[in-house]
Amino acid sequence: MEIKQIKEQIAGFLKANSGQSFTAQNLADGLRLEDATGYRQVVSVLEGMVDAKSARKDGEAYQFQAQNGDVIGEFKANDKGFGFVRYDENLPDYFIAPDNTGQAMQGDTVRVSMVKPAQSEDRGPEGKVEEIVEHSYQRLVGIFTAGSQQKGALGQIRLNDKKAGSYQVLVTGVKDELSLHDGQVVVADVSRFADKIHPKQLLVTVTQVLGYENEPGMDIMQIVENKKVPNHFPDEVMAEADAIPSEVQKEEWAGRADITDQPLVTIDGADTKDIDDAVVVWKKDNGNYHLGVHIADVSHYVRPGTAIDKEAYNRSTSVYLTDRVIPMLPQKLSNGIASLNPDVIRLAMSVEMEIDDQGRIVSHDIHQSVIKSHARMTYKAVNEILAGEEATRNEYEALVPMFEEMGELHQILYKKRSRRGAIEFDTPEASIVVDENGKAIDVVVRERGTSERMIESFMLAANETIAEHFDRLQVPFLYRIHEVPDEERAQSFFEFAKSLGYPVKGDPAKVSPMMLQGLMAQVKDDPAEQMISTMMLRAMKQAKYSPDPLGHFGLGAEFYTHFTSPIRRYPDLTVHRLIKWYETHGTGVEAQEKYASHLGQIGEDTSTRERRSIDTERLVDSMKKAEYMEDKVGQEFEGVVSAALKFGLFISLENTVEGLVHISNLTDDHYEYDEKHAALIGRSKHHIFQIGQKVKIKVIRASKEESTVDFILLNPEEAPTTDIRVPQQNNGKFGRDRKPGQRNGGNRNNNSRGPRKDQGSSNNRRGSAGPAKGNGNGNRRSQSSQGPAKNNRGPKANGSKPQGQNSQSQPKRGGRSFKISQRP
Repeated sequence: MEIKQIKEQIAGFLKANSGQSFTAQNLADGLRLEDATGYRQVVSVLEGMVDAKSARKDGEAYQFQAQNGDVIGEFKANDKGFGFVRYDENLPDYFIAPDNTGQAMQGDTVRVSMVKPAQSEDRGPEGKVEEIVEHSYQRLVGIFTAGSQQKGALGQIRLNDKKAGSYQVLVTGVKDELSLHDGQVVVADVSRFADKIHPKQLLVTVTQVLGYENEPGMDIMQIVENKKVPNHFPDEVMAEADAIPSEVQKEEWAGRADITDQPLVTIDGADTKDIDDAVVVWKKDNGNYHLGVHIADVSHYVRPGTAIDKEAYNRSTSVYLTDRVIPMLPQKLSNGIASLNPDVIRLAMSVEMEIDDQGRIVSHDIHQSVIKSHARMTYKAVNEILAGEEATRNEYEALVPMFEEMGELHQILYKKRSRRGAIEFDTPEASIVVDENGKAIDVVVRERGTSERMIESFMLAANETIAEHFDRLQVPFLYRIHEVPDEERAQSFFEFAKSLGYPVKGDPAKVSPMMLQGLMAQVKDDPAEQMISTMMLRAMKQAKYSPDPLGHFGLGAEFYTHFTSPIRRYPDLTVHRLIKWYETHGTGVEAQEKYASHLGQIGEDTSTRERRSIDTERLVDSMKKAEYMEDKVGQEFEGVVSAALKFGLFISLENTVEGLVHISNLTDDHYEYDEKHAALIGRSKHHIFQIGQKVKIKVIRASKEESTVDFILLNPEEAPTTDIRVPQQNNGKFGRDRKPGQRNGGNRNNNSRGPRKDQGSSNNRRGSAGPAKGNGNGNRRSQSSQGPAKNNRGPKANGSKPQGQNSQSQPKRGGRSFKISQRP
């Protein structure tokens, strides 16, 4: 490749990914310049860009740098026509006036120049959009209406997306002579974006018809298409899936341990079809426990480079949406040969552990196996057995002793995690019940019993064991990491907790899981518990996938990976491949080169697609909950303040439905927002509203189309009063001085202010170690902002073990399946 071409590609890539940093090795790998000459060319180009000030260097990483002090960021549109651009999470956003947006749309990557510098700490700079670097709305989804007064237009598309809803979308082309009719849900590619001549107009070509607006499930599919979630398996993928045998062949047993005689069981939800893990426990003669965690060997059927593999990577995760699942793999695999159904032979990846009465794993064995599940158990049945329900215990009499030993081992493992500082957030999670037409008819809080927590304990133990094993071998590997919170965020949280009378013992610059766990113990069953828990979650970073073994802060774990769900998570599938590779080829330099340069990109891509999945699930939940509440207008409920912000209060009901009390509806006083205490405080009567406070509300509006629910407070005068006095900075803006009906900033569809996913909770189904859909109770999903990809194994942060995590030396672990020496 010529040097000019290398420079053009690198410059374009860094500009399109501004805000992210990449090493020369990252970029060389991306350009497939795998020899020393190619690497030197990349370094030369990058150093030239640094000299020309079109890139900046931070350590070994490079990042795009705009010219003349301009910045690159993401445009956030407001319904009123103005917007904001965030370019650095540690600096205030640029305010963009309506005349300076440059026709940028929500989510566009833009280059911004400064018009006016920041006026104060709470008022950022004002800017002007100079260039749209990348359009976010290249594909649109909406409802087609035939006919238009515009010359050459076949019709118009009505968008459900509020941020783009003010645009006129004209259909000027149709792919493959599709037949268009009123009321159809269509997908269209943008052929002309808004410009100075047509500032609020888009021209599009319809490429797909999904169905009609009122068909069951079409509301969900609009969101799926808007979020660009792949939901159709290409023909070549289905052909490969059809070619896979439906039963394990005898010749496939070769090289695997036959443990079909072990009394393995699966424990899942009653409606689970993709069963990817089986467990077994027994007490050994020495008093220790044997724990076997056996995971479906998906990697045996999904080989690298195949059509199935490429599609799985493109999806990276299964997506769980109200009444449907968009699987990562075709159902013939996920519900068939790779599902550990009872009384059938299956191939598995196994980790068998011996655990003492303190939860220490004294030995382990990682190997390929042939297994048979002896029973398909449900959480409900196992919970009943552990609770002493006689009828259920009689039904499964032969297995009861094992379940009791499982319960004992779970308690041991739970106490071990608690001793090292694992933080547990136990926020309620709900299921949305729909009728035959797909309409939401109920929202039911899911209960999380002992069996759910027990399986989680076993999955966590397996994930940690795998991660530590390969860290000890010092080979390239893929980890699930949750980094230590930033000092600034930790400091702010410490100050917040102190203001409530709960000082955190310790230095925020050296925050540890034990510090935060100690705080949660202080506020247990206290009215401030939810408030402290919510603000703690917001202070934490998001978990992600990385080749760097930085540990998992929320779990207090020095080593962590995802091994237990290869049916629904691509990183787990990658981990299975790595295990097999090193088992077969050893851990020498040549063997390490196979994956070393790819793991950083895999971690980055799968983390990004995981967030896409999370966002899609959130949007669907928000819409269906609003639909459920549409016929509840006028009804009264009790709730809890889940957020206090400048524009009002978010109230969460017992069933997890959340609505907004806009500040214009707080008419008993003039309210000011106090950021330090995360509270709204009345100027005159000094009533205060904070997270965790119980209130009574009435539903005044619910809109499925907008995914919003609005409340008013009943008896606001019953709120507690405070001695806190807030400076009157917003006279005429809030409370009685505000015009009714204004909802600026009050849309919570994007959950930008809600708790982040996978921020340290250990209570997620299948050991994913993070809140799913906000908390992870009984959920089969795992969640994760990831930073730059790092393809090479580097030293641990600060050259040491992650702060606050167990740094005690561990005994060297054995394992008969890996006959390879550890590197010094």
